Amino acid sequence: MWQLIVINILITVLLVGGLLAGFFYGIMRPYVDKKMAELMAAADSVEGKVQRGAKAGVAEAFKELPETTLKGSTRQMAKLGSELFENGLSAFLGSADDLRRRSNGRRD
Repeated sequence: MWQLIVINILITVLLVGGLLAGFFYGIMRPYVDKKMAELMAAADSVEGKVQRGAKAGVAEAFKELPETTLKGSTRQMAKLGSELFENGLSAFLGSADDLRRRSNGRRD
């Protein structure tokens, strides 16, 4: 009796496993591969469009800015860069003397 039960369980497991494997490799896998190919093609075309759109948007934004603003901003960035290079983080945080002056002037 127990041999018949074990044989039925094994046949059921093999039959269900075979059907699931056949469904996956015969139907699902080709469908998923086709959809992935479509997504990859769409992603490739979107990337190019985004790059062109970003370049056009940046170019348009720079056209709208007055030239004096660009020159002034460039000058300020160059000054900040040189201060950062010369003084390190103290360009942002201040020197030790600045910190002492700020702490002495503050009332707790």
